[in-house]
This record gives sequence, C-alpha cells and structure tokens, in this order.
Amino acid sequence: MTHPTNLIGKTALVQGGSRGIGAAIVKRLVEQGASVAFTFVSSEAKAQELQDSITAAGGKALAIKADSANAEDIRGAVAKTVETFGGLDILVNNAGVLAIAPLEEFTLEDFDRTLAINVRSVFIVSQEAARHMKEGGRIINIGSTNADRMPFAGGGVYAMSKSALVGLTKGLARDLGPRGITINNVQPGPVDTDMNPADSDFADTLMGLMAIPRYGKSEEIAAMVAYLAGPEAGYVTGASLTIDGGFGA
Repeated sequence: MTHPTNLIGKTALVQGGSRGIGAAIVKRLVEQGASVAFTFVSSEAKAQELQDSITAAGGKALAIKADSANAEDIRGAVAKTVETFGGLDILVNNAGVLAIAPLEEFTLEDFDRTLAINVRSVFIVSQEAARHMKEGGRIINIGSTNADRMPFAGGGVYAMSKSALVGLTKGLARDLGPRGITINNVQPGPVDTDMNPADSDFADTLMGLMAIPRYGKSEEIAAMVAYLAGPEAGYVTGASLTIDGGFGA
C-alpha cells in the first residue's frame, strides 16, 4: 500500500517507539516523509534494528535510549531530536506500562510507576516539545479505551492513568490552540502486540466484549496517528478518538 507523502520536511519524536504500536507509528511516519526519532528503554536490539532498517531503505530515523520515568532523559530526547534533525513538528506519546492486581495487593511502587510513565512523562515531554514547535505542530497521546471502560477487576490504576490523558489533552488544547498546535488522544482497544498477544489465554475473553471479534493491528493505530499528524487534521484538537473494534460500544 502506498501512503501519502504529506509529512516531507517534518520531524517527529515517538516516545516509546521500538516495538509494537510504537514501531508501527515510527514506520508509518517515515513512510509519509518525516524524519523520526524514537525512544526506548530495554529493547535496544529491536531499536537498533528498526533504526537500521529505516536508514537502509533511505529514510531518516534515530533511536534514543531514554527512560520515560526520568524527566531529564525525556527532556534530553527532545533536545537530541532537535539537534539531529533541526526542529520538532510532531510528538507521539506512546510509552506506557500496565500493572494489574487486586486492590488489596496493588503496590504503591506500581501505582507511582504507572503515573510516572503513563501521565507524568506525557506532561514533561509535551511541555518540552512545545518550546520548539511552530504553527502546525502536532502532539498525539496514545491512551486506551480502558479510560472509558474497564470490564475486569485489577485494572483501576491503569484506567485512571489513561483517563487522566483525556483531561490533560483537553486542557493543553487550550494552551496550544492559539499557537496553531493541536493535541489529541488516540484510545486503542485490544491490539496484537508482545504485551497483549492475540493468541493469549485472555484474548478470547476480550474478543467476547467487542463488536468486531478480532484484535486490532498496530498498523491500524498508526494510520489514525498519521492522520492526526498530517495537514488534514488541523481542525481536530482536544479530542479523544477511540479505535477499539467496538470494545466500548
């Protein structure tokens, strides 16, 4: 499939881009012409492989090791992106963690880490990226359909963290709108990734809750992100867009 090349001359940073949905987003933005930096923490081999495959095909990509729980790491990722590619036009906040446990057993460490990566890092890197963005800038958060529907026990903290992105996106839209910068929130449902494979024991349960009885593909999420990153989405901001196969219907 041939994609439009409407991101030529643009620079993007994908926070959490070495695998799964993040890697699909990196590839899609590159295919549409953008130069793309992306962060990783532990998947160094996959990050290097992704960077090398893109550059070998003539694209521009940069893997940056940065822990999304560390404010200086993610500020440094923004600085490295700007230094390497000369600016920053698109930010995608895809880094996230999922901790599930009964209320009585949920640790404070998991609570704090969930908020640090799923919420705090989004604020920090968005704040830093906005310092470099000009009119036409785009910020896209990757939330979750669980912000609206959490159908099983043990996921309250994760759902809360993704609900927080809804409010943050709406609020920051007011800050950034006068500058011609949009910010939106994409809310995937179950997607076939290493973290949540379509052949897991839990998959049948999730598919039983959906209108379309299959897992989503990372490329389908990337396509919605690419739309929001492009020029046709200039009038969309402060929105939470759900792509979940009817999980929340």
